Amino acid sequence: MERKKLDNDYRAKIGGIQTDCPEETGAEESGTSVRTKEERVSFIVSESYQRDRWADEGSSQAGLGVKKEEVDAEDFTFDEPCLKKQKTSAACMGKPTNLPSSEAQSLRNELNMNWDLIEVLSHLTCVERWVCANIIMLLREENTVPFMVRYRKDMINHMDADAVRDVQMVYEELCSLAKRTQSVVQTLKKDGFILDSPHMKRALTLITSSVQCLCFCLQYSPYKKGSKLTKARRAKALGLEDAASALMNTPHTLDLRAWIKPGLSSVEEVATGVEHILADMMAKDPETLTYVKTLCEKSFVSIQSSVSKSALKEKEQQNKNKDIDKFQLYFDFTCNIQRIQPHQTLAINRGESLKILTVKVNIPDRVKSDFTRWCINNRWRPKTFAKEELHAIIRNAVEDSYKRLILPFLTRSYRTKLTSAAEKESIAMFVRNLRQRLLVCPVRGCVIMGVDPGFRHGCKLAILSPTSQILHTDVVYLHNSNQQREAEKLRHLMTKYSCNRVVIGNGTACRETESFFADLISRRYFHPLDVSYCITNEAGASIYSVSPEAVQEMPDLDPNLRSAVSIGRRVQDPLAELVKIDPKHIGIGTYQHDVSAGALKTALDGVVQECVSFVGVDINICSEILMRHVAGLNAGRARSITEWREQHGPFINREQLKLVKGMGPKSYQQCAGFIRINPQTLSRSAAGSPPKVPEKPAAKKGKGKTGVNVSTSFNPLDQTCIHPESYHVAQRFLSLVGGSVDQIGSTTLKHCVENKVKTSSVEELARTLDTTPETLKLIIDGLTQPPGFDIRQNFGQADFKRGVVSMSDLRVGAVLTGRVDNTALFGAFVDIGVGRAGLIHKSNITLDKLPVSQRRRSLALGPGERVEVRVLNVDLQRGRIGLDLIRVLQ
Repeated sequence: MERKKLDNDYRAKIGGIQTDCPEETGAEESGTSVRTKEERVSFIVSESYQRDRWADEGSSQAGLGVKKEEVDAEDFTFDEPCLKKQKTSAACMGKPTNLPSSEAQSLRNELNMNWDLIEVLSHLTCVERWVCANIIMLLREENTVPFMVRYRKDMINHMDADAVRDVQMVYEELCSLAKRTQSVVQTLKKDGFILDSPHMKRALTLITSSVQCLCFCLQYSPYKKGSKLTKARRAKALGLEDAASALMNTPHTLDLRAWIKPGLSSVEEVATGVEHILADMMAKDPETLTYVKTLCEKSFVSIQSSVSKSALKEKEQQNKNKDIDKFQLYFDFTCNIQRIQPHQTLAINRGESLKILTVKVNIPDRVKSDFTRWCINNRWRPKTFAKEELHAIIRNAVEDSYKRLILPFLTRSYRTKLTSAAEKESIAMFVRNLRQRLLVCPVRGCVIMGVDPGFRHGCKLAILSPTSQILHTDVVYLHNSNQQREAEKLRHLMTKYSCNRVVIGNGTACRETESFFADLISRRYFHPLDVSYCITNEAGASIYSVSPEAVQEMPDLDPNLRSAVSIGRRVQDPLAELVKIDPKHIGIGTYQHDVSAGALKTALDGVVQECVSFVGVDINICSEILMRHVAGLNAGRARSITEWREQHGPFINREQLKLVKGMGPKSYQQCAGFIRINPQTLSRSAAGSPPKVPEKPAAKKGKGKTGVNVSTSFNPLDQTCIHPESYHVAQRFLSLVGGSVDQIGSTTLKHCVENKVKTSSVEELARTLDTTPETLKLIIDGLTQPPGFDIRQNFGQADFKRGVVSMSDLRVGAVLTGRVDNTALFGAFVDIGVGRAGLIHKSNITLDKLPVSQRRRSLALGPGERVEVRVLNVDLQRGRIGLDLIRVLQ
């Protein structure tokens, strides 16, 4: 009864799929349609966007079946992916548009595919069609994601940067898929294979997923030059393809003895050759593959890992391989593939790559028996009467196809799917961590001492001014017999430079160095200075200290001292310092070295650009390295801006950017809104040396371009987030409220704006000014925010303290406050000031413990969050602390 119900369900599923194909190609097209709707094996990251029924169950889907829709607060769990709150078409906040006909035609010509890119993109990402059309148009016009998110909100329906990047990634992979398919076709044609049949052309142009492309490539892989001949192809070379066709269509006419020829000496060899051809046909048949996957979905398919023989041998010989102990949890591990967590998948993969674990996918025997029965009685049943020996050939072919071809394909499919989903979740976690680490509030207005701790080679010191200038560098030996002399040296330096903040790196000798400073502070050794210290993550400081950027920035400084400078600057201005370091080396995230390097780099570059752009840069003082990450700029344009600044003095207004070499209209449009002209910086520069503004603007070299006329006067709007393209709207708005540009950020102007908005809504004012509400809201923010406004003010600073607590002081049940140091796929690590981070397991991060504003996955816990925790357990021997989250401190 179960088998009959499954067959009926399957027939109902594929029976409702209509096709306009001719009857002779109906089976082929029906299979293609089924594959389009049902087959969702992921071989590229973007496929995880598809709503796959493989992942309809389980709490850890990690992108396997995510549908971006409105999500209720009570649906939150820490281990589920972020469901972005997209707007619906009925409540769209922008203007639905279509691609211009010329642009749409150009896109179709590029893809050369018989499907609607916008429709497919909308289906895969669950974003409205009109939004997808706008995003494609903006991307083809070379607009950056930060520019779209800030200045084109109405066109992208108020989507956030992560959601836009998701759409961009799927769009790029669809284009890549089309090009890949066409490349395979061209290669086959070049090698002399004819692909001109109508059903083949249609099948090619209907490929919309990587699986379909893979099946196509798999089907024609034997024809590649240098490809090893398969058993089926060798049998076809012997002329047995017609015999296999006859066995399925007219078995009553088939006589195997008639096929004995040179190369085939017996009936058994003919039968074996036919079996191989049939097995190959079954393994590549879309309907057969879809059915076997339907069987798997209704069965308990699990992934199992165990310790490998080589690792077990090493352990028995007591070899000092620390990696083996790390994977002890997975020595005997079994989990349903629908329930396995992303971090478990990545851990198993790493153990397998290190040859410590052996991994296999267990598919129940019931799948094989049901599949064999269905093939023999339904899909691969001869059309007419067949003798028993011919039925035996079909049975053998089914078993051979399942064991030799289909089962390995299913195993690879499951493993690849799980890995892709886990990589996507790991990258998403890394992106969230990096964003919060970069947006930590800077510590301004004080002299800071950066300390790179060490034993044998001493502690490296760097005293930095409030503007991060190096005042002094030195080395002190705090952990030897001359501690008193070194303490005197420290007091002299701190008194001389009025330094009352110490930043200690968390590397070797960190705990001992912290104790040394805490002891001096408790004895008021630095009186009258009120000294405090903090611990910061020094990951990547050593790598940066020997990088070309560090050599260029600090050419006369020893690499060890450069590390101390980097450690101090990480607290003074985290964003400006951390952008100099490859994000993979900042010490956040999990398994970042195991995921796709290309996908990780793209995601991290995007979030760095987003953070730098949204914070904004003061063009007259920011470093060249920081400028590279502003939307619209790159290494070449950043270098040109630096050179222009050195030759002509500080920029007086944004328009002068047009005079910079390599700065075209599009680049200027993308970067102008994120660049600030700070009047305080400008006045300090003018006091030192008057700016050398060229009397006649330099002509830009290019394709027929003439000189660019720009203003040489300061514009107060250049210090705001308002884009130059909206200056005329801002001026009209100021006239409407009775203010002026000289009042930007003042309390007076703020009251005027608030009173005007109270009497007339933003929408009404926008219609009056002939602009969009989104643009007007941005203008209001720019005019009312105080001078020097920094969005990072909403994030916490580093915690400075004066005393030290050790791990042995902890007691179970103790309530402490700490700051999240890193979040992983299985929980959050919290620095509670004892020299070892404690772990809040994800099971202890529940809805009621999070503020309402943070009940979405992407805003849950991240580096820099201050939390109140309770100690659950302390393992002194293993150095582990278990914590329970009480609440997030605002």
